[in-house]
Amino acid sequence: MRQPKLLTTIRGYSRTDFIADLLAGLTVAMVALPLSLAIAIASGAGPAQGLITAIIGGFMISLLGGSRVQIGGPTGAFIVVVFSVIAEHGYEGLVLATFMAGILLLIAGYFRAGNLIAYVPEPVVQGFTIGIGIIIATSQIKDFLGLQIEALPANFLEKIPALWAAPASLSLPALGIALLTMLLIVSFRKLAPRLPGLIVAVGLTSAIVALAHLPIDTIHSRFDDLPNALPAPHLPSISLAKLTELFPSALTIAFLAAVESLLSAMVADKMIDGHHRPNAEVTAQGFANIASSLFGGMPVTGAIARTATNIKAGGKTPVAGLVHALAILLIMLLAADLAGYLAMPALAALLMLTAWNMSEPHKWAACLRAPKSDVALLLITLALTVVVDLTVAIGTGIALGLALRLRRKAPPEEWDTPER
Repeated sequence: MRQPKLLTTIRGYSRTDFIADLLAGLTVAMVALPLSLAIAIASGAGPAQGLITAIIGGFMISLLGGSRVQIGGPTGAFIVVVFSVIAEHGYEGLVLATFMAGILLLIAGYFRAGNLIAYVPEPVVQGFTIGIGIIIATSQIKDFLGLQIEALPANFLEKIPALWAAPASLSLPALGIALLTMLLIVSFRKLAPRLPGLIVAVGLTSAIVALAHLPIDTIHSRFDDLPNALPAPHLPSISLAKLTELFPSALTIAFLAAVESLLSAMVADKMIDGHHRPNAEVTAQGFANIASSLFGGMPVTGAIARTATNIKAGGKTPVAGLVHALAILLIMLLAADLAGYLAMPALAALLMLTAWNMSEPHKWAACLRAPKSDVALLLITLALTVVVDLTVAIGTGIALGLALRLRRKAPPEEWDTPER
């Protein structure tokens, strides 16, 4: 079934439901705003692209998606892929790859491929998720410590020596702001979980930087002014050579968007005791990625952390997601200048914690107690993600996982030669 959940939940929709969705949507917007900016910057794009993706992609996912409470936007899982595509093909190449991924997702939704999520081995998902977390964390060390490195290599094995060679440029003010931001975020989560602690923490430490005139990079000093309006939609430049060259990247983006959105919807189902529509969700991801690319945005998918925030804030229907996207649009129109004061070490601290949370450390002990073949599959996927390439890691992990699944099936006790 590919009918959007919005059409189902809007029947009998009440004023009480709207108030709950309004408050939840505004809360999620305050969480999504700094995350969208930080993820875009870490991906090698500009902060404006993060806002555009959260607004356009987030709106489309809530409008057409198959979950009652799913919140969409740019996510940490895409940082690795987006960074490599931009480095190799430029930002225009990323836009085209995102457009192609959207079409692939529409095809997948049409053929009801959303049900195939059950066949992706869990150790593969855990392996590349932890691997992505490691890559995100190492990519933020430069801003977290305020290191002066002109061009940080994209490759993990080249990045570590570059970071190791630059300790003399450590900035104590930058490190202090990063640690304070981290402390505030963790404290707000424990002491005031309903408060939008991310924006409050990043806002407070960025205010310290501005008021004390600390020598620390901000969004404005590094990227100039943020736009205060959405760009006009336009088709990316398309040619047969570009389509062929970018197809592997588009396939990876489509796979990640489908897997992460469906995993997020499954987590949400457990939290609200509901049932999402997987094929409607995959179809929505297709439309959302096409729409995001038309406005020059990045890949978009369902975001587990923001979806959980929406549920905890009282979100009832997809209207909360629509409110979240419109609230970020309003901030872009009216307060883009204020967002420019956000400090880079504060955003780095935010992403460090995001990387830690997405690696799900509370599951590590259970993973190590799993069968040796599952542990090996997780470690192989993790190592390939960090050292080689996400596409290779996912392809190898799924192939090995399916081979293990077939191997575990008991062979027939006897073999009878069939009559010909």
